[in-house]
Amino acid sequence: MGLNLQGVGYTYSAGTAFSERALEGVTLTCGRGDLVLVLGATGSGKSTLLRVAAGLLPACDGTANVDGEVLTRTAARGVVGLVFQDAESQLFAETVADDVAFGPRNLGVATSEALVAAHAAMELVGLDPVVYGGRSPFSLSGGEARRAAIAGVLAMRPRYLLLDEPTAGLDAHGRRAVRGIVEAMRESAGVVIVSHTAEEFLDRADRVLVLAGGSVAFQGPGAAVVSDPSLLDVGNLQPPDVLRVQQLARDRGYDVGEFSLDPLDAAEKLARAGGWL
Repeated sequence: MGLNLQGVGYTYSAGTAFSERALEGVTLTCGRGDLVLVLGATGSGKSTLLRVAAGLLPACDGTANVDGEVLTRTAARGVVGLVFQDAESQLFAETVADDVAFGPRNLGVATSEALVAAHAAMELVGLDPVVYGGRSPFSLSGGEARRAAIAGVLAMRPRYLLLDEPTAGLDAHGRRAVRGIVEAMRESAGVVIVSHTAEEFLDRADRVLVLAGGSVAFQGPGAAVVSDPSLLDVGNLQPPDVLRVQQLARDRGYDVGEFSLDPLDAAEKLARAGGWL
């Protein structure tokens, strides 16, 4: 059971003069309660991988399954939920509540039940249905619109939630809200997040995949990347600043102990290593 991609490859415009290989032999697994973080630079294949995992693109090579079924658009319907990076641009209904309820209604749920699901999803993402339900989605701030878009997917109660750069362009409050949503969803679903930066979810990730040129350059537990940020070098990625500073201190001979993603904890370790405490 679970969302399982084994040795997946994908080629855009296959069989034509414009063919472009986007994925090569990628393996990804996500079970209920898991958080898998997929990192990579622009053009590394992250978004293509999400589309294959959502059943929107058929794997050209390898196998893709969800809970024991071959992964197709039909098998993924209502089971795998994908939130695009610019999801807020897809809001369209007259009210936020109607927009969030659209997914369940599209799955055949009665309007009254769809609105109940929509209100529950809005509460989960921190949008009070009483306050926001009747508002136009086009009146929302960037962070509120992103949360409304996520609520639209959550209302369908997917078993697996796929998020493409969910915190991109958000302020600190919006990023905290999205992290809270991810933690809440892990109680009932598996979560896959793709990003070109590691800092938001690295400390929460069960597994990390680093893509480079459409292939997996590194795969391992999130804790391994925290302990050795140089593992991100294979994807031409910068580690979070708090880890980079600790790495620089260690490279200069300071004994900072185990690396920490907590800025205050890291500052204390650095101060002790430098003899300032």
